Amino acid sequence: MDVQGVRAAYRRYARHYDRYFGKVFHDGRKLAIEQMAILPGEHVLEVGVGTGLSLPEYPDGVRVTGIDLSPEMIQHAQTRVEDLELPDVTLLEMDASAMEFSDASFDHVVAMYVLSVAPEPERVIAEMRRVCKPGGRLYIVNHFRNANRIISSLERALAPLSQLLGFRPDFSLDEFVAHNDLDVLEAHPVNLFGYWTLLTAAREPTCRGGASPDLERSIRSH
Repeated sequence: MDVQGVRAAYRRYARHYDRYFGKVFHDGRKLAIEQMAILPGEHVLEVGVGTGLSLPEYPDGVRVTGIDLSPEMIQHAQTRVEDLELPDVTLLEMDASAMEFSDASFDHVVAMYVLSVAPEPERVIAEMRRVCKPGGRLYIVNHFRNANRIISSLERALAPLSQLLGFRPDFSLDEFVAHNDLDVLEAHPVNLFGYWTLLTAAREPTCRGGASPDLERSIRSH
């Protein structure tokens, strides 16, 4: 995966993204926003806003800034914002691994279906932490390698096609949590068959050096 590969993949997907990924990913988007318990006047950053499918789910009176690496996806999102008359939404083309925001700019930071797409997910997490206010939380919805041996074998077999697919099908949850020192507070399976996972993590890195054994077993069981 690299930046140009991601842009090329989503240039292909942009026109038909809503048709293929709208309903199937809807529950995960909705639950992530509900978990944030956003208060009026708060400011949310959505990393990888895509075509803006999540934007109508945010409560009134909440400021939302959405960024995406793909100009085509941002164009579709901007059309949605204008059609739905969402005055508190700002959309920007931006690399999530090198954000142009000041430190502690947002009350909540969410990345939906993004981390297995990002060329450098560790840098994205670092930037999410930087721009989130102290004491805030990070919300991540993503597919992680399945615990089922047959399914995980298929995902590993598809891994060499990541550049074409536009995401990593064999993205490891355990490695992701450990490499980023994530203090995972909650984990919920979402969408069809619980194939995706919603993680709620503290902004501050864990002091435990990774997920606890009990949490790891819980996540694997999903």
